[in-house]
Amino acid sequence: MPTMPLQRRAGTRTAALAALTIAGSALLGSPALAAPTPVPGDNGDVKIHKVGASVAEKDNQPHVCTFYLDAFNFDAAEKVTWTIAGQPPTAGAGTKTGTLTTDATGAAHTNPVTLSNGHYKLTWTTSLGHGAGKMKVFWVDCTTSGGSPNGGPPAGGGGLARDAAINPVAGAAAVGLAAVGGAVYFRLRRRPHGRA
Repeated sequence: MPTMPLQRRAGTRTAALAALTIAGSALLGSPALAAPTPVPGDNGDVKIHKVGASVAEKDNQPHVCTFYLDAFNFDAAEKVTWTIAGQPPTAGAGTKTGTLTTDATGAAHTNPVTLSNGHYKLTWTTSLGHGAGKMKVFWVDCTTSGGSPNGGPPAGGGGLARDAAINPVAGAAAVGLAAVGGAVYFRLRRRPHGRA
């Protein structure tokens, strides 16, 4: 088998590294990772907020005592039906339901809701929606002041302090860099017979 001169192989490696670097850089700034344009009726989001939190707040608060439902970016004047039902280990804790209509900006919020301590699931369906609706799982805990803190690692291991600590673009960037780094390591490794 003919061997490639060392100079030609080095040039091939340089070209491969450049291509991988460009591909990794493209992943970092790719707008294709953005969420697709929502279909009318399936847009918007609903969050669980403890009483006292601003309706302008966009973070979900999955550990609450007394709370309200806060919706935004829905279609204007969309009719909403919401249901909260107990989930294991709190199944059988009863349900709460309600209806409301979004305002001209697609926003809405409920009055304060109270439930006994436990695990619950919110289902939020709209008159213009095409699927099963929006769903959130959360805990009600009124034994502490306002519920458990949001985050912190579980016993025995690391973790992220908040759910939103990694977004899709940062995740794709990490994967792109790992792929580029792994390919570079693989390509520059020495062969057992002493040739690069």
